[in-house]
Amino acid sequence: MDPIVLAAGTALVTAMATDTWQQARSGAVALWRRVRPEQEKAVEDELAEVRLQILAARDDGDTDTERALAGAWQIRLQQLLREDPDLANELKQVLDNVLTPALSLNEREQYGEITMKATASGQGRVYQAGRDQHITER
Repeated sequence: MDPIVLAAGTALVTAMATDTWQQARSGAVALWRRVRPEQEKAVEDELAEVRLQILAARDDGDTDTERALAGAWQIRLQQLLREDPDLANELKQVLDNVLTPALSLNEREQYGEITMKATASGQGRVYQAGRDQHITER
């Protein structure tokens, strides 16, 4: 599954439990509107239901339900990308500009994948880190 889909599905479900859930819902609905406009209202309604399920799961400490819901939305997002591969850029924008900002720092660290590539030639050095990095050289 596309790493952006994995991150977006998880972030979408997680964002549904925040105060900015309406923005998260709007971002997801915009994707459906582009590929399957006839399903726009149904997706809006389903996301409202997901919000209720997530809030109940969090109240109960039920992380399995939250993971299952994230998985279900990951599959749905993957299906959209199969129908319209060009939607990947728009999904990435929704992830970066709508979903991720709705999450706490701790929630942001629970999902996502980092892919880094670097090339050095000669005696060049490359330092990469997904988080903190401290380098001491003489």
